Amino acid sequence: MADKVDVVVVGLGVGGEETAGRLAQTGLSVVGVESRLVGGECPYYGCIPSKMMIRAANLIAETRRVPGMAGTSSVEPDWAPVARRIREEATDTWNDKVAVDRLVNKGATVIKERATITGPNTVSAGGREYEASRGLVIATGTIPAVPPIEGLAGTPYWTNREAIEVETLPATLVVLGGGAIGMELTQVFARFGVQVTVVEGAEQVLSMEEPESGVLAREALERDGVTFRTGSHAKQIGYADDTFTITLADGSSVSGEKLLVATGRRIATDDLGLDKLGLDPKARRIEVDEHVRAGDKVWAIGDVTGVGVFTHNAMYQADIAVRDILQEADAPTASYHAMPRVTFTDPEIGAVGMTEKQAREAGLNVRTGLTQIPASTRGWIHKAGNEGFIKLIADADRGVLVGATSAGPTGGEVLSALALAVHAAVPVHSLRQMIYAYPTFHRAIGEALKEL
Repeated sequence: MADKVDVVVVGLGVGGEETAGRLAQTGLSVVGVESRLVGGECPYYGCIPSKMMIRAANLIAETRRVPGMAGTSSVEPDWAPVARRIREEATDTWNDKVAVDRLVNKGATVIKERATITGPNTVSAGGREYEASRGLVIATGTIPAVPPIEGLAGTPYWTNREAIEVETLPATLVVLGGGAIGMELTQVFARFGVQVTVVEGAEQVLSMEEPESGVLAREALERDGVTFRTGSHAKQIGYADDTFTITLADGSSVSGEKLLVATGRRIATDDLGLDKLGLDPKARRIEVDEHVRAGDKVWAIGDVTGVGVFTHNAMYQADIAVRDILQEADAPTASYHAMPRVTFTDPEIGAVGMTEKQAREAGLNVRTGLTQIPASTRGWIHKAGNEGFIKLIADADRGVLVGATSAGPTGGEVLSALALAVHAAVPVHSLRQMIYAYPTFHRAIGEALKEL
């Protein structure tokens, strides 16, 4: 006989943990099921450890910028303290006891087993079955999407997980994929002395962002010694004598001691039993409505919904799900028109809302404004490492911004003002009347507005 509970949360990544914890704190009986690490990809293999790596790599770059600005300098990169910090400060050597205890202390029951959905309101895990009267929340996240390239299967390739765990760096590395994850890890390893080659099938890296972003990122990484092979897909992969050889579609080849596959992610719902909920188990995402409902008494949050593979989106959707499950009178509904995202390369590339291409494809009357950070007073003062730009995308008919990119030394932070403008549909006229503090990087927003 099934155990009766209020809510079952399948998947305890950042969104699932938030949902289970908050519901349990209200007094509901909540069972959270997770076969991997409680807390998810972000604290163990993504956001947190990768930004520790980036912080270390950026310190190396800043030290190298001293000559001509503040005297002389030299730096000898050492990966050991980076790896140690990831083990000891970020991941507890990939042990989730702290996260499990945090949830249990909030009143939730945590089951470290694989879940199987057995019916509309029932989940089997750890040899027991649970029936949820209030509902079921699916938050199983994503796993690396490994392309079916001939010869790849069975080789000791890396995904983001192996790249985060590495304690001794290779001399050479090939990275498949020029998206955000690939670019961030590429720059880190290059700044620590690894010879990196990036293979990207599209003509530009960061192809989902503005073309200017791709150009900026490529030029920055080329200065770090990275080699790019764009516009040609990997066709075949061989591995022999501790070396990967990647044959490209154009007939050329590249080789490296290690191979990092960073070609995207897919939802982790294999054999979960989505069909028991009337959902397509082969779909690339779980479709949800504005309440993040995927069906009757079923909610889905985070990466599985396909609305950006971002921790902040998982937390955003978790809040909507919690308040909907609790039937709060003022429960919010989801809106993704101002989704922010940051690629933490140096320079940082922050973006929100639509790109120019997306806005034009949507049929909007588009106007753009662009200004370069080095042309701003703060950029001129900053000098070494001041590359970047502000690009604004406006719907001329409505007189509001629908998208923006902020790239530069603090691109992700400057983005906050632009994210607010897009989210609240602040009239461009009002943005032009604002007082922008001098001399700041964000003052360049005012200059970009003049170009609209």
